[in-house]
Amino acid sequence: MTEAAPQTSATSNVFTPQSSRVPSATPLPPFFRDQKDQPPKVTSEAKLPHKQFSLPKLRLEIRDLNHIGAQTFLGSVTASEVLQDAVETVLKYLYESPDSRTTTVPSTRSVTLILRALDGVAYTTGTELDPDHKEIHLSLDYIHKHVALSRKAAEIRGVLTHEMVHCYQYNGHGTCPGGLIEGIADWVRLNAELGPPHWKKEPGDKWDVGYQHTGFFLEYLEGRFGQGTVRRMNEKLRIERYDEKRFWTELVGGSVQCLWSDYKQHLKHSKPKDEQEKGMTIDKEDVTRVSK
Repeated sequence: MTEAAPQTSATSNVFTPQSSRVPSATPLPPFFRDQKDQPPKVTSEAKLPHKQFSLPKLRLEIRDLNHIGAQTFLGSVTASEVLQDAVETVLKYLYESPDSRTTTVPSTRSVTLILRALDGVAYTTGTELDPDHKEIHLSLDYIHKHVALSRKAAEIRGVLTHEMVHCYQYNGHGTCPGGLIEGIADWVRLNAELGPPHWKKEPGDKWDVGYQHTGFFLEYLEGRFGQGTVRRMNEKLRIERYDEKRFWTELVGGSVQCLWSDYKQHLKHSKPKDEQEKGMTIDKEDVTRVSK
């Protein structure tokens, strides 16, 4: 916002030669005016505003307006708002800022949300002609049948945020494991506080099983190795092919399998006391059954 220029007024500090006629007071240069009239000084310590990321063109396509899921979507969220929020959330968590030397945002020029009947929840793809134009296909059947009324807006936002990550993340030139790709997407969703209530920190058997399981693991790594760990991961996937041993050693100084073991121990010891006692009871019952 441009501020109005301060009004100048006569001042007694102006030198006036003795004469039979007193000349009009001359306005002082800006650097002689009162401090309160000065524009803020720009110093090396001043925090200059970051440049803003440019947003892609956002489109909405509804394949069947008569589908009850279309009515549910339109009644739950504003498409332009929810898509813009999803883009800004993804850029916030995966990239530093447009003027950062480590920021190379994919050249996504448009994102089209396509609402249609399909199995599953959603998926993201590039268009046939140009991979810089993305399509997010969201299931109208899922919105209508499988989401509680009280959670429809939040679930739509969460799913679209997850899918928007796929429009803006790198994949090691096609070599990154699918579980890590999906885990990064759900890590962003978690940080945006859009995870559904049934998500729990359950490690499972493998670190790269994907989705929220890998997302919680990445959140553990972010806390252990510092904010920006997942950003650095995404940047490595931009510049190199994925080789598990080299990738994780260079990123955090150790193997992902060791980190996964540490994470499972962390979950075990961070459980509330009542859950630990419940687990111990179950273990004793299992041992009893085996001994019999």
